[in-house]
Amino acid sequence: MDSLVYSYVVGGIVFCAGLGYAVKQGYIDFSVSGIRNLLVCLFVPAFFLAIQGYLQYAPMETAPQAAYQGGAEQVVDSGGRVRGEPIDYAIMIGYFLVILAVGTWFGRRQKTTKDFFFGGQRFSWWLIAFSLIATTIGSYSFVKYSLMGYKYGLASSQTYLNDWIWFPLLAFGWLPILYFSRVTSIPEYFSRRFGPGVRFWATVYILIYLIGYVGVNLFTMGKVLNGLVGWDIFWGAVIVAVISASYVTVGGQTSVIMTDLLQGVMLLVTGLIILVLGVDYLGGFGVFWSNLPREARLAFANFNQQPDFPSVGIFWQDAIANSAMLYFLNQGIAMRFLAARSLSESRKAVFALMVVLMTVGACVVSSGGWTARVLVHAGVLPDTIDPGKAFYIATEFLSYPGLFGLILAALTAALMSTVDTLITAVAAIVVNDIYCPYIRPQATDGQMLRAARISSVSVMLLGVALVPLFMKFDSIYAAHGAFTAAVTPPLVVVLLLSVFWRRFTRAAAVWTLVGGMVAILASILVPELITPFAHGVPMTDAGDGLLDGMKQHMFMRACFGIAVSGAIAVFVALLTKPEPFERQRGLVWGTIGDALEFYKGSPGNESARSRTTARPQQAAEEPARVGASQLPVANLSRSAVDALQAKCGDLIYVTDRRWWLGGLRSTHAVVGEIIVDGDDAIIELGPETWPNVVSPSRSDRLVSVERLY
Repeated sequence: MDSLVYSYVVGGIVFCAGLGYAVKQGYIDFSVSGIRNLLVCLFVPAFFLAIQGYLQYAPMETAPQAAYQGGAEQVVDSGGRVRGEPIDYAIMIGYFLVILAVGTWFGRRQKTTKDFFFGGQRFSWWLIAFSLIATTIGSYSFVKYSLMGYKYGLASSQTYLNDWIWFPLLAFGWLPILYFSRVTSIPEYFSRRFGPGVRFWATVYILIYLIGYVGVNLFTMGKVLNGLVGWDIFWGAVIVAVISASYVTVGGQTSVIMTDLLQGVMLLVTGLIILVLGVDYLGGFGVFWSNLPREARLAFANFNQQPDFPSVGIFWQDAIANSAMLYFLNQGIAMRFLAARSLSESRKAVFALMVVLMTVGACVVSSGGWTARVLVHAGVLPDTIDPGKAFYIATEFLSYPGLFGLILAALTAALMSTVDTLITAVAAIVVNDIYCPYIRPQATDGQMLRAARISSVSVMLLGVALVPLFMKFDSIYAAHGAFTAAVTPPLVVVLLLSVFWRRFTRAAAVWTLVGGMVAILASILVPELITPFAHGVPMTDAGDGLLDGMKQHMFMRACFGIAVSGAIAVFVALLTKPEPFERQRGLVWGTIGDALEFYKGSPGNESARSRTTARPQQAAEEPARVGASQLPVANLSRSAVDALQAKCGDLIYVTDRRWWLGGLRSTHAVVGEIIVDGDDAIIELGPETWPNVVSPSRSDRLVSVERLY
């Protein structure tokens, strides 16, 4: 079976289903905006097909294998020494301090749970996109994908270049519902759709997923510090956990977004430095490219021959199960989408992330492995190097004191940018799905904020406790793959059917979550159950321990889990009574208008937008907040109302005019009263809303006002 054809046929089915929903929802039609949306959707798979098709089929010349020339023994075998120089670790420590300072500075005004979890819902698309790339590139990514990049070359990018499958379903299906329904957690969505029973099981699943991810990341950083300076893996994880938890506990989502902006830039720049250094060392890109063996330039490696990296297994585990979990169910990613100032900004962030930043990210995380493979082929490094150390060996060999420290700081950035998102995600679920429903239903906002900060610390402790468990796996790649394939399938099936199939019922959701979990546990105890779904991927000798079956078919378990969970879901749904349509309004496809009305407090039009500028004026007291989202009220002059073509009850976005702030000084509000007639455009903000938009030194400057929906 041809791996590329398989991926685009199976993935194309999902993609076309998303296009169908976009057409039915009215996002794709013969209008200017509808044609634009169609062209954007079609561009996404075409972009990746062009890249992967060229790598898979184009004829390419390869330089002959050169014998090792000697001279790299010191970096190949460190002999227990500390890699790098003192200045490298000074830079690394300095970076820790900068991140702490940035995180606490930008989080100092977080006074409510809305601020803590969603950053006030005011950020621009570019800020969201950069913070998302920093989140999706975890610390495990550099080490994990450098290992696979060394062994399998450009095929290691498969994980990052297959997200196109989900673009229409995400951008024109789930994202509008998520944004306008304003759920504070993913389990809350299930509560609104089905009730508390499904919410409970979804909470269990998502907490296992998120806390496990924290453990994977901490294990990775502990292993990195062990390889670099000889620290014990467990205590290295503890140190990083303490630093990450400190600024998140103080500042919440705003701290996460602003630190991840810095770390996203850091990751992209320093990861590409490794490739640039390799190209420069060999004398140009042409020499570098020709020394990458042809089999290492394939977009897809073997279809099913190698159990540790089969293309079909990576497709089901990463492109289907894990990518769906990431974009649709990962609480940390959902909170970023909700932090955008508008749905349009969220969509722009999705496009920038999937097409631009994930493509660059694929190069960044695998750069160490690719470069090491090239240097081995060119005879610069011996072919006996440990693939698991390819990243360290290549970077230390090519860099010099100071620059090596910068690359170490990038590893640190990768860790903290993923962990800080996971911390806030778990805190959101604990507060909204455990603390408020079961412990303190009448909790004040201050009590919820305190609970969020306590749970932020607690999740780090649980993550540290899981480090010894992940230390039992042979590699980070194996630990991560086995974990996600075992946890994600039932929840992915339930979410997608809940949103895109109105016939899906509460009973079907519960049976799918519970039955899917039982089936996956059974496949761990009896891995032969997966064989009919394994697409010919062979089993290996994994040991006779009780849970050693988790190492068997660890990628194809995702295919098994999705198939079994899907069968349970459809069977039970067809045998049970459909949910009342009134309960589905604003929560399933075709009801986005209801979700918008829920969010805004009045009917609206998603495409209706206009902008103007106005002079800010502070009111004597704060008007009562309105709508399900408790939005502030802003009063406008007649001139401002006419310029916006607005009316009372319309939603507006008010922001400082400095675009590079990315929305740090901004707020959403609802148009209240018309305060004065005349030619001056004036906006009146309450004393609580005023400091969110107007800085003390710019009280006489105009602000930007945009009417939304």
